[in-house]
Amino acid sequence: VGLTRSLTITSVDQSTFEKAQGEKVTLPCTFELSEEDEGPLDIEWVLIPADNQKREQIIIMYSVDRVYNHYYAGLTGRMQFTNLDPRSGDGSLDILNLKAADTGTYQCKVKKAPGVQSRKIQLTVFVKPARTKCSIEGSQEIGKDVTLKCVSQEGSPLLSYDWKRVSGTQNLPATSVLNKNTGELLLKNASREYSGTYNCVASNRVGTDECSVELNVTPPINTAGIIIGAIVGTLLGLSVLCSIIFCLCKKHKEKKYEKEVHHDIREDVPPPKSRSSTARSYIGSNRSSLGSMSPSNMEGYTKTPYSQVPSEDFERAPAQTPAFAPSKVAAPNLSRMGAVPVMIPAQSKDGSIV
Repeated sequence: VGLTRSLTITSVDQSTFEKAQGEKVTLPCTFELSEEDEGPLDIEWVLIPADNQKREQIIIMYSVDRVYNHYYAGLTGRMQFTNLDPRSGDGSLDILNLKAADTGTYQCKVKKAPGVQSRKIQLTVFVKPARTKCSIEGSQEIGKDVTLKCVSQEGSPLLSYDWKRVSGTQNLPATSVLNKNTGELLLKNASREYSGTYNCVASNRVGTDECSVELNVTPPINTAGIIIGAIVGTLLGLSVLCSIIFCLCKKHKEKKYEKEVHHDIREDVPPPKSRSSTARSYIGSNRSSLGSMSPSNMEGYTKTPYSQVPSEDFERAPAQTPAFAPSKVAAPNLSRMGAVPVMIPAQSKDGSIV
């Protein structure tokens, strides 16, 4: 027992450290050797897991005048002995750029046969409050309840929130209720005097962060007028839309009708004949019938009045007017047949019947 107490660790003042993320910490481990301690000097720093079922993890070691720091990947490049020569009696450990994952129990072990001593240190790494945002929940109308909210996106618990007014009387309203754990500030039965700028401060053991919000309490809004205006505006808009649609449909129908009228060609109706061609065809048919007149059809022919012939311009120039030659057909011997000779009408040069 006396041999194990020959080596003494002298840094016993502080066993708990609280630091902020990103900062640096020095875990002290100073010691004194006695004359009985003649063996090689060994210094080990180990991380004791919170779960007792897991084994201790060596993070850095000094042995036989050499430093070994490749055992723990989580701290590689961020840890070192405070004294470059731990044989001087200082085996303290520096951890740089702290992270929340560095939180844990660290143990310093000093060995120099036959002496052995160790010491445990609790390290807690906090994250400062950051990205704190303020907001307003509820209607900002006179007589309504309004809630001011404050939340930090980052920060180790336990976070505490505090509200203060930075404009006007700089005092919170008498009806306000503050919850420091949730960051909510309830303003009951808000009045116009509650308007102003409010500031929230979020804090924990290692730092603070803050944000601000502007509260503007106004009279109630005339919702009935807004609704009526919205209805009237909607109806007017629908009427204008219907008018536009009606005009477009009407115009479309008119264009469609015009196309049908211009392009509708009826193949079953022949083109109309001119009056002049009708008159000519009428005269030609009557003239052709003169050459085949016989005593039997003379009577019907003489009954046809010339006044019924179409009065179109069918007269031709004297040189173009055809002349009807007397018939060269030999007349039959009427005396033998006991018939009376019949005169066959002929047409003179001037077109009259003789």
